Amino acid sequence: MIAVRPGSPLSGSVTVDGSKNAALPMIAAAAAMRRTVQLENVPASADVQSMLALLQGVGWHVAEAVGQPGSLLVMAPETAPAVADLSRAAGIRASYYLVPALLALQGNARLPWPGGCRIGERGMDLHFKVYEAFGDRVTIHDTGYVVETGERHRGTVSHALPFRSRGATIAAVLRAVVSGRGLRLRQPNLSPEVLAVLDALGTAGWDARVSEQALDLSTAAPHAELPAWRVPGDKIEAGTLACAIAATGGNARIEGIRGRDLVPLQAALQQLGIPTSVRGEALLVDGGNARPTGRPLRAIATLSTGGLDADFEPPLMALALGQPGTHLFADSINPGRHGNLLPQLARLGAKIEEISPTECRLTGPQRLTGAGVEATDIRTGSALMVAALTARGITTLGGVDQLRRGHADLPGKLLHLGADICEVAP
Repeated sequence: MIAVRPGSPLSGSVTVDGSKNAALPMIAAAAAMRRTVQLENVPASADVQSMLALLQGVGWHVAEAVGQPGSLLVMAPETAPAVADLSRAAGIRASYYLVPALLALQGNARLPWPGGCRIGERGMDLHFKVYEAFGDRVTIHDTGYVVETGERHRGTVSHALPFRSRGATIAAVLRAVVSGRGLRLRQPNLSPEVLAVLDALGTAGWDARVSEQALDLSTAAPHAELPAWRVPGDKIEAGTLACAIAATGGNARIEGIRGRDLVPLQAALQQLGIPTSVRGEALLVDGGNARPTGRPLRAIATLSTGGLDADFEPPLMALALGQPGTHLFADSINPGRHGNLLPQLARLGAKIEEISPTECRLTGPQRLTGAGVEATDIRTGSALMVAALTARGITTLGGVDQLRRGHADLPGKLLHLGADICEVAP
């Protein structure tokens, strides 16, 4: 459990970890390559550690690079293990990224339904359609699913997604890598996490061309040298820290980011009158010179290219509670998220009108009061930390294990910036 009290404005400099949401598919891509790959800037978040343990349980070798923290070597097995350990697969959603690698290793993938944050129904129908487009057979059970390799075919696979699913896009890309076939995927997801996977595959001989309409992937001459892939900095951790700095009226520097990944967040902060700028690989937040506009913030999560990532919405909501104006928030991508977040913010005294299960609005500024709250999922936990920094009195946050699934040490980073945070016994 963590205790948080309001204090001085946050200040100083902090460096974000590698992105969990990018690291997980990049680890799966390394496994799908069936050759040794070096991964750098790998975060120590619990979900990533579970993914690495899962990979080792099904035969891959993972070793830390000597003298390089956060650097790993992923090495493929020559044969499938006699007994595969898939016990962790039900604990993380990203376990489905391993299907293509398992098909390459043993011709089938038998996995339980994925777990992760309980933020609404997020089915796998689009993934199954991808595998069927490659000729694979899919069988569904109450406790999980089986994907089996079908007849081998040649030529480019053409497939269209009904909406821009990140998981299904990565599934299609990795299945193409394993089969050695070209891919034309219409209506792809082109989030920074997908582009990170495509950039990584480009260093290993795959050629990707992307547009709003289609993603085209084809093989090229393989590179002989050891591929070295770097996980990009965590844009969501950076966004959460930026909201915390702004909420306290602080001025601080967030290192290790790619500016283009934070453009939608910066636009939201600008609407609220909070100055930000990008210099090299750093985001500067000048909350001390904020000029509240009173303009309504519309934080609408979307899968569209360049749109607001759904994971930015919770910390922005916590920040907006202290900002003048009537603000609208919507997340239809994760339909159960508001059901987790809003009751916890209400414990702090937040008054939020729920328009629908996925849409709400609030009018600020509001005065919050410390209370006992629970991190029921990763992003609810991070948003509650932002809100707690401005609540009168002490806020105690339980469910820290949920928070650590996505961030190795977000409280430690806030502490480094001057936040009054400490761990306490339940």
